[in-house]
Amino acid sequence: MSQMNSKTIIHADCRFFLGYIPCRFHKSEGAHCENCSHYDRIEEKILIIKLGAIGDVIRTTPLLEKLKVEHPKAAIWWLTLTPEILPPTVDRKLKFDLANTLYIENVDFDLLINLDKDPEACALAKRITAKTKFGFTLIDGVPSPVNSLAQQKYITGLFDDISKANTKSYPEEIFEICGYRFNGEKYQINRDGIEGSWNLPTDKKIIGLNTGCGARWKSRLWPEEYWIELAKRLKTVGYEPILLGGPDEDERNKRIQKASGALYIGHFPLKKFIGLMDRCDLIVTAVSMAMHIAIALDKKLVLFNNIFNKNEFELYGLGKILEPPNCQCYFAAECDHDCMKDLKTNDVYDAVVELLSAPTDSI
Repeated sequence: MSQMNSKTIIHADCRFFLGYIPCRFHKSEGAHCENCSHYDRIEEKILIIKLGAIGDVIRTTPLLEKLKVEHPKAAIWWLTLTPEILPPTVDRKLKFDLANTLYIENVDFDLLINLDKDPEACALAKRITAKTKFGFTLIDGVPSPVNSLAQQKYITGLFDDISKANTKSYPEEIFEICGYRFNGEKYQINRDGIEGSWNLPTDKKIIGLNTGCGARWKSRLWPEEYWIELAKRLKTVGYEPILLGGPDEDERNKRIQKASGALYIGHFPLKKFIGLMDRCDLIVTAVSMAMHIAIALDKKLVLFNNIFNKNEFELYGLGKILEPPNCQCYFAAECDHDCMKDLKTNDVYDAVVELLSAPTDSI
C-alpha cells in the first residue's frame, strides 16, 4: 500500500519499489512516487522455488507466461541457484542462500509453487507463509505432494516403471501441478549481455556440437571418435561445425578439433556460452543444459537420449530425438554395454541435413 511520511508519498506497493535503495526510475529520471508515470501497483506476490540445474530452471520458465495471464497484477519472485538465467518477466530473482532464505521466510505470499522434491526446497516450502501452495512440501521429514495435483509427478520420481510409462512432457506435468493446461507456452531466458563478439563465418551454416553430457550421467556420452567423424562429414558438405562445452570438455574438444578440423574457441562463462550458442543454426547435444538453452533460443536441435523417457522433452517442433536401439539403462549413471556406441554417425548426420533443409514450422 501507499504510505505518507510527513508530506512524502511512498508507493510501497509498486512493482519497482525496493525499500532500501532508490528505485531505478528515481535514479534515471529523478522521479518521486507522487508524480511517477511508472507506478505499477502490485496486488499479489507469487514465489517459485526451482533451485536445481540450469536446464531444470530454464524448462520451468513456460509457467511464467501462464502466470502473467492468470495473475496480471502479481509480482513474481523466483528462488534458484542460478538467478542470472531468469528472464525479465521475473520481478525478483533471488539466489538460494541464507540471506534470501531469511528474507522470503518473512514475506507473506499469495501463491507458492515449489517444483523441487529436494529436502531443502520442501522444508523451505513448508516454512513459507502463502495462501495457496502447489507442488511439494515436507511431511514427517519426507518430501511429499502438497495436494493431489502433484501426486502423479511425485510417483514418477519414485518408481522407474511408472516413470517409463509416462506420456506427458515436463511442461505438461508442471502446468498440471499448478492446475493449468499446457498450451505450448515457450521457454524464456535472460538474453541481456549474451551477444559477445565472435569471429565466425557468415556464409556457412554453423553447427554447434556439444560434446559433453554433465558429470552425473556419463552413460549419455557419445564416443569421441563419432564426434570426429560427424565434424569431418559436416565440413565436407560446407557446414561449419563448432565444438561446445565447459571446462570438463576442454581436453576432449581440443582432441576433436585436432582430429577433425572443427572450430573450437574455448569454454566460457554462462552468458558468453549462451551468446556463442545463439550464433549457431543447429545444435547437436545429449540431454543437457545446452539442450534447454537451444530450445530457449529457438535453435534447431538434434537431441541424443538414452536414459530418460523421451516423452518428457518438449522440443516445440525444433528438432529430432535420436536414441540407440534396445537401450535398457534407464536413469543409470553407467551403461554396462555402452549403448551410445549404437547411435551411429550416419543417423546423426542425416538428421542434421534434414533439419537444416526444412523450415522450422515443418519439422
